[in-house]
Amino acid sequence: MNAQIAWEVMKWPLAACLLLPPLLAYLGLHVVKREVIFVDLALAQVATLGTCVALLMGYHFDDRVTFWISLGVTFVGAAFFSWSRSIRKSDVPQEAIIGITFVVAAAGVILLLSRVAGGKEELEHLLTGDILNVTKGEVGQRAVLFAALGAFYGAFHRKFALISSDPARAFTQGMRVRLWDFLFYSAFAIVVVSFVRVAGVLLTFAYLIVPAVCGVMLARRWIHQLVVGWATAAVASLLGLWASYQMDLPTGAAIVGTCGLLLVVVAVAATLRPRAPA
Repeated sequence: MNAQIAWEVMKWPLAACLLLPPLLAYLGLHVVKREVIFVDLALAQVATLGTCVALLMGYHFDDRVTFWISLGVTFVGAAFFSWSRSIRKSDVPQEAIIGITFVVAAAGVILLLSRVAGGKEELEHLLTGDILNVTKGEVGQRAVLFAALGAFYGAFHRKFALISSDPARAFTQGMRVRLWDFLFYSAFAIVVVSFVRVAGVLLTFAYLIVPAVCGVMLARRWIHQLVVGWATAAVASLLGLWASYQMDLPTGAAIVGTCGLLLVVVAVAATLRPRAPA
């Protein structure tokens, strides 16, 4: 009976944590190769700012209008990051611009929520999400959306991989780097906004970065790094959900903590054996 209850409680959170993170891990590899580690956190915070604007306008968190307002604001952030990325060496690195964007967006969230009834609770919800209460419909919608976006990234992987790994070469080959950057970040924004609404900012960031870093530590080729990232996300999800259910812990925080532990294990493993040849 207990096993049946556990399955009923955890089946859709488990589905969300296994079906959706693979695309996040792929995007995380791009982020790591671009050396703009906090761009996903900044976009997630910008998405949260858009949600706060909708809340201040009187819409509810679950309203469709709130999603579109949040996505629109995040598109502005995507356009800004695309414009700010310089092919040539600049005195101001893009990571500094991303950090400033995150801080300003975070301050905006706090200011806006101070004008919303129950703002403290809303802020906690936006940060930690509510993955435990995700529904079949939410998982299904996002699975279809992420599959479509995965196909988009797969179709143009060579272009995206080039501008992530060697933007100078892409520029010399005549690629419109800022345009492709905008397309990359725009699709990225859709992924972030969609996942933040069910998982929160912290879990979104963990799924984007930790599996990708584990992949880079253990492999060199894109496909091998992606497999390692997928495996890391799956193991962290299973262990985190199990710990959450058994010890009555916040689900998102449990998965994030598990991601951190796995990263330590992978880092130790990477130092104890030579990296495989490319």
